[in-house]
Amino acid sequence: MSSSYLPATTDSIAQALEAKTPSEAISILYRVLENPSSAPDALRIKEQAITNLSDLLRQENQAEELRSFLTQLRPFFVLIPKAKTAKIVRGIIDDVAKIPGTSDLQISLCKEVVQWTFLRQRVEAKLAALLMENKEYPEALNLLSGLIKEVRRLDDKLLLVDINLLESKLHFSLRNLPKAKASLTAARTAANAIYVPPAQQGNIDLQSGILHAEEKDYKTAYSYFFEAFEAFNALEDPRAVFSLKYMLCKIMVSQADDVAGIISSKAGLQYVGPELDAMNAVADAHSKRSLKLFEIALRDFQAQLEEDPIVHRHLSSLYDTLLEQNLCRLIEAFSRVEIAHIAELIELPVDHVEKKLSQMILDKKFAGTLDQGAGCLVIFDDPKADAIYPATLETISNIGKVVDSLYVRSAKIMT
Repeated sequence: MSSSYLPATTDSIAQALEAKTPSEAISILYRVLENPSSAPDALRIKEQAITNLSDLLRQENQAEELRSFLTQLRPFFVLIPKAKTAKIVRGIIDDVAKIPGTSDLQISLCKEVVQWTFLRQRVEAKLAALLMENKEYPEALNLLSGLIKEVRRLDDKLLLVDINLLESKLHFSLRNLPKAKASLTAARTAANAIYVPPAQQGNIDLQSGILHAEEKDYKTAYSYFFEAFEAFNALEDPRAVFSLKYMLCKIMVSQADDVAGIISSKAGLQYVGPELDAMNAVADAHSKRSLKLFEIALRDFQAQLEEDPIVHRHLSSLYDTLLEQNLCRLIEAFSRVEIAHIAELIELPVDHVEKKLSQMILDKKFAGTLDQGAGCLVIFDDPKADAIYPATLETISNIGKVVDSLYVRSAKIMT
């Protein structure tokens, strides 16, 4: 940093914008901030210089420099209102978050900021989100449990919505669905009392869709994903493509034919890319009831399907359903068949097919047994239900009712 400062004027800002290299622009802006003037106009120019410098450091991926820059600004924060301080601090933290591979740095930065800024509650909420991303769930839960009580006392409804929504995502990551739903309900209750920005409302709808999909209520989930997509699409938020991808849960309710219509719609065409191509491939495999196409889709779009925990969980269920349907269709023509022959027909490993058939027999998907010595599957005829047992039970039940009625009448006569 140069020892000579520059005047805090619009000309200095323009000089930084006209600089030939980013490093030259960064040096000029640092020199503007070194200006000791605390006049209102000078402070306004310095705020602009801070914003520009933060953007440049982010573009240059200088995360550590952003961290030290925030520390250097502490004396300046004394001279400006708290609202402007909050905006600058949040902006720098967000800029660090936009630099790839800075999770650990963000966590340490948030912990550091919590110690000296009045933004403790908001920064702690950000810290909890980062801990969740790093899968440090116990620490994130401990942080949120105390934070929720504190924010309720302060009656900051908007922050309470953020925290409850984050808690819902955290419980969902821990596979605790009841608590995830309870936290989401609390977030909705707080949101109903205030104006919620469209992006936050989209977040709430997206989480609602995810929880309904987890309960296999795909129709309701689809409506929430649609609401989230509309909110994010209007804001040109990159999360719109994920909402659109999750809207393709129609595959799970055997409406795979609708997927092509969603993707080719006016809104869907804006987001054509690997995410939607992956879901289109799955829909095509489901329509054709082809396990081979399904596995090709999982292999070709591994990043979009296998690495997305929400999609992967439901596709595992879809794969099992598709496998069971194919196996049932193949074995219905036989009374005794070699397992190797079934594996050859379905183009899957023998041990995988044997394991699945064993599971289906235990789940009573069909009546049969595995002759492992001969490597065969023996299929029994569906046992016919004997009507005498239900009829006998019904008769005994009716006799019981008659006896009870007679007992009540005799008791009345005796009294």
